[in-house]
Formats: sequence, structure tokens, C-alpha cells
Amino acid sequence: MHDGTSGPLPPLIRPDGGRRLLRPGWWPRHTRRGPCRRAWQAGVVTGGDGGELAATLQRIERAAGALATASVARMDEALPWFRGLPADQRSWVMLVAQAGVRSLVQWLHDGGGVTDSPQEVSDEVFATAPRALARSISLQHTVALIKVTIDVVEEQVPHLAAPGEERLLREVVLRFSREIAFAAARVYARAAETRGAWDARLQALLVDALLRGDSPDVLASRAAALGWADAPPVAVAVGRSPGGDVAAVLHTVHRLARRHRLEIIGGVHGDRLVVVFGGAPDPLATAGRLLPAFGTGPVVVGPAVPTLDEATDSARAALAGFRAAPAWPDAPRPVPAADLLPERALAGDSEARRRLRQDVYANLVRAGGELLETLDAFFTAGGVLESAARALFVHPNTVRYRLRRIADVTGFSPLAPRDAFALRIALTIGRLDPAVPLAPSNT
Repeated sequence: MHDGTSGPLPPLIRPDGGRRLLRPGWWPRHTRRGPCRRAWQAGVVTGGDGGELAATLQRIERAAGALATASVARMDEALPWFRGLPADQRSWVMLVAQAGVRSLVQWLHDGGGVTDSPQEVSDEVFATAPRALARSISLQHTVALIKVTIDVVEEQVPHLAAPGEERLLREVVLRFSREIAFAAARVYARAAETRGAWDARLQALLVDALLRGDSPDVLASRAAALGWADAPPVAVAVGRSPGGDVAAVLHTVHRLARRHRLEIIGGVHGDRLVVVFGGAPDPLATAGRLLPAFGTGPVVVGPAVPTLDEATDSARAALAGFRAAPAWPDAPRPVPAADLLPERALAGDSEARRRLRQDVYANLVRAGGELLETLDAFFTAGGVLESAARALFVHPNTVRYRLRRIADVTGFSPLAPRDAFALRIALTIGRLDPAVPLAPSNT
């Protein structure tokens, strides 16, 4: 063994195949400590035809096919889920295993095994398999496959290493296993980023289709691509987006949804975050659990509907409510879109105007019993019951009875300030629209 102080030194073989002789007493910077110096002193070089490691490399090259075959056989024996893979995916794994062994040889040629800062393994190891393999086999399963392959290689070290090189080869394999694991993580990270960006775009398209009222077939196809399970009821919530990267915003939405076991589709449209959720019996409470994903300001929840096909109505109501919400500064958060009917009507929402006209004013007309006259008198009296009774020449208890009837018929109580505001807007809209019948029906 050369002592590094006298006599000619063995040539250093560079990765490009060139050689240069080193003057006596001088050590390359990257070989002055640790296993690299011991390997150098032992006459080990990192490629070409010099030193014993060259013979080891030749043995590994000759055994590459057998190592890959043995690795796949061990996977079949040790990993039950691997046995259930289709034949084409098993063949892809074989190709990756073969590429991995070839990468080990190239890595050793490039000096990755005996330098203190080993060369990074190229991600091209996994390029032999289609991109679909990353979606079929999870990162956890990939780590298991790598472990099996490394175990097989380690078991064969006594047969692969040239005499005296067993320990060094084991160290090299350990370093290589770390680098190949990092390479796999990079591949899966890129796949996840690509899939996340694609999912974000697809979710935005689906939300846009909901807002436009596209056909059920369009909604169904896009929802299926996202893996949506149409769990009833379905509702839509609209609020301000917290800003920043869209993928990060949607990641927060989905993390909260997984925590509460919800079906979720989200999209960022301008400064608005639109979230469609399914399988939530109480949409308002569900929206409350998702509040951390929204920015500041109101969050409006549309009515629950049976399926995604009908979610357009919920989305439009939530969006109209979000536009009108600034008119009610003290609105709860989240707030149902139905509680914003008067503000929506004033903002020009035709659906809110229709509901106030048909479900409130027309119901009062059809109910008869002088309910409209009593409501007008109550509002004229400034909400003072006794003054309204005197104006109507009736007992105050009669007014109380009629006010309860108004609440039963319309769902709005004249004694509650918010409900009284909705009733005033309904009366105004109803009287401006001649299409509503003014006489009570026979039923």
C-alpha cells in the first residue's frame, strides 16, 4: 500500500477518462480526510482501468440484469401489494430497477462513492417508466421498492466486490441509496406540483361552469375528473380569497375538508374564493369550519341542493349575497344568502326580487284577512302596536294576532328589525310589479 510520501503515486482518473500524476506528498483537496483518503491510500480509484474498484465495477455491470431480476422477485415475495399490480406496471418497475443498477455504476465512475460530497443521482433513473407510474405507485410504495432493491444489492456485496473492497462497496451502496431516495422524492414532488396545478385549473373551470349554469354533462365530466363523489346535500360558499398562490389557498381548503371528511371543490376567481362542498347536512355550520381558508370580510352560503347538477342555483345565490353583503355590516360570518334577500334585491338580483315578490308579498295578498292593511299601519306607526291598533280601530290583541299571522305566512316577523326591513322591501317590490295578483285566491 502506498504511504503517500515517496515513490510514484497512482494516477488520478478523472470522470472524463483523463489522467494526471500528482507530485509526491500532495493530496487532492477532496481526498484529504475520511474514507476517501483511506481509499486513495489503498490504491482505489474511481473509474477507468486503474485500481481494484474497476474490477468491482465490471462485476456490477455484468450482474446488472441479474440484480434487477432478483430485486423484482424479492418485491413479489415481500410486498403483497406489488403482486397485485398489472403486468405492464410490473415491467415498468423492472426497467426502473435495471436503470438503478446502471446508475450505480455510472455514479461510481463519476466519483460519487469515494468523495466527501458525493455526486447527486440524476432523476433520469426514473425516466424509463411512464409518468403514469408515479400516479399508480405512491411515494411510500416507491420507498419500499427502493429498500428491497438496496437490500438485494447489499446481500450480493461479497460476490460483487473485488477482494478487499467489500467494506468500501457497502459504504458506497449506503450513500447511493440515500441519493436514489432523494431522486425519487424529487420526481414525486414535481408530479405533485404538476397535478396540484392541473387540479387547481380544473377546479376553477368547474366553478366557472357552475356560475355560468353549464349543462349537467359538462359539470359531471369535470367533477369526475376531480374524483368528486356527489354526496348530498351540496352547497356553495363565497368569500374573499386570502391572496397569495392559488395552489396554496386551495391546499388549505382541502386540508380543512379532509379534517372534517367533506367533499370539496374550490376555485379562486379574482379576489373571491368559491367553495363547493358536499355531504354536509348543515351547510352553514360546515362553512364555519372552513372559515380559516377565507380572507377577511363576509362569507355567504347558498342554499343546500340535492346534487352538483343543481348547485348552480346555490352558487348564484351565494355570489349575489357576497356582492350585497357590504350593505349589512353587522352580518354574521358566515351568513346564509337567504338572510340577504333585501340587500340582494336592492343590488339588482332578479332572483331575490322574485322571491320577495312571490314568497312574501303575493302570499300576504292571497292570505287576505287584512294582513297587508295591518302591516302598513304597523310600519306607519313606527312599530308601535297600540298606535297601529288605534289607526285600524281594532283592539291591540287583534294587531298582535295579525302580526303573528304575517310571520307564519311569510317567514318574516314584523317585530324583528331585520325581518321588518325585508317585509318593507317586499311590499315595495310587490306594488311596483303589476304581475302579482292583488286579490286573494279562493283557496
